[in-house]
Amino acid sequence: MSCKDKLIDFINSSPDAYHAVENTKIRLISEGYTEISEYDLTAFCDGKPHFVIRGGSSLIAFRGSSDGGFMITASHSDSPAFKVKETQALGSYVKLNTEKYGGMILYTWLDRPLSVSGRVTLRTSEGVATRLVNIDRDYGVIPSVAIHLNRGVNDGYKFNPAVDMLPLVGISGGSSILADIAKTLGVRAEDILSHDLYVYNRERGRIVGSKGELILSPRIDDLACAYAALEGFLTSADSPSGVSVYAVFDNEEVGSSTKQGANSTFLYDTLKKIAGDEGKYYTMLKDSYLVSCDVAHGKHPNHPELSDSVGSPVLGGGVAVKYNANQSYTTDSFSDGILRVIAERCGEKLQSFYSRADMLCGSTLGSISDTRVSIPSVDIGIPQLAMHSSTETAAISDIDSMAKLLFELYSSSLSTSEGEVKIIKG
Repeated sequence: MSCKDKLIDFINSSPDAYHAVENTKIRLISEGYTEISEYDLTAFCDGKPHFVIRGGSSLIAFRGSSDGGFMITASHSDSPAFKVKETQALGSYVKLNTEKYGGMILYTWLDRPLSVSGRVTLRTSEGVATRLVNIDRDYGVIPSVAIHLNRGVNDGYKFNPAVDMLPLVGISGGSSILADIAKTLGVRAEDILSHDLYVYNRERGRIVGSKGELILSPRIDDLACAYAALEGFLTSADSPSGVSVYAVFDNEEVGSSTKQGANSTFLYDTLKKIAGDEGKYYTMLKDSYLVSCDVAHGKHPNHPELSDSVGSPVLGGGVAVKYNANQSYTTDSFSDGILRVIAERCGEKLQSFYSRADMLCGSTLGSISDTRVSIPSVDIGIPQLAMHSSTETAAISDIDSMAKLLFELYSSSLSTSEGEVKIIKG
C-alpha cells in the first residue's frame, strides 16, 4: 500500500479524536510499543518503547535513553465538527440537535453524507465503562434551502448553527440516535448513560490534480501532521542520545485548556516520569527541543491578496515555518536555526508563513505547551487550502516532506554547553 493510501486510510478510519488515538495505538502496538498507565511510574523509566493515553483522545509515545534530552513533536487529534446533544423530532422529520465544536466553515457541511462517531459511557454491573462507536454508514445530511426559497443565498447568507445546520437523520417513525448507537454496539439503549458524539463528513479522501499531486480530504487539519509525525517517529533510528517523544493532543481547536489538551500537565507529567526524578528532568530539558506540527494557510490560487506579500507558502513548496510577532506561534530565531540545520541535513526545503500585518493570526499548540514545558520550540505546518472546511486540500509532497524532516529530527540529538548547541546526527 502506498503512503498516499495509508494516509487516506488513517484519516478515513479516524472520524474523531478518540478514533484517531485508537488507530495510533494500534499502529504503535504493531511496532512493538506497549501501553502503560499514567500511574505505573516504574514503566516510564525502564528504557523500553511505551505509550500512554489520557482522556481517550490524547497520546504520548516515547523510546530511548535518558542520557540526553527530549526530541518532541506535537500535533493534535481533533478537528472542527458538530457535537451531538440529542435527537430532535419535528413533525415528519427526525433531526440531531447539535452545537459547534471549534471554528468551522458552516456551508461546507451542507448536502454531504454525514455520520456519527465518538465514545459513550455505559452502565456496568459495578459502575461505568467507555466504548468507542462509529455508526459508519451514510446516516444523515444537512440539506440546503432551495434557491427558489432563498433567492439571496448567493449574495451572502449568514448561517445560524441552531437553525440551518441541524442534520436530518430520518423521517416520521425514525429511531433515536441513542437507539442506533446501542444497536451498533450491541447494548441496551438504557445502559448508555452519557456520550461524546460528533457528526463527521463521510466522504473518503481522494487524490486529485492533473498529476495526482493533491489530496482532497476531511480532517487534513491536523491528522495529516499527526500521520507524518508518526511516520517520522516510527521509521527513524534511535537518536544518538536522549528520548524520542511523539505527542498528539486533543482540544486544540477549542483552546487546549482541558485535562488532555496541550495546556494540561500531560506532557510535563510524562517527561518527568521518564526522567525518573525532578533533578534529572531539568538536566534533560537543557538538551531538549519541541516541534509543533500543524497546518499552515497556503497562498490561495484565487485570492493571493489574502496572503502576506513575502511569507506566503504554496502547496508543493515544502514544509512552512510559522512566525508571529505576538507569539501565536512559538518560533524564534534560535529554534528556527536548529530546524534549518536539520532540514539542510536531510535536503528538505522550508517555506515561511506570516499572516498579513493587518489580519489576525491563528494559533496552535506550540506556545501553549511551552507554558508547561519551557524548551526551544518551533511551529511548522503543511500548507493547505480551505482550512476548517469539512473537506480540505493539501499537496502529497508536503506531507512526505514533513515525514522526512521529522525522521531527521528524531535521528538527531542536541548537546548544549556555553551558549552553543551541537546538533548530533545518529
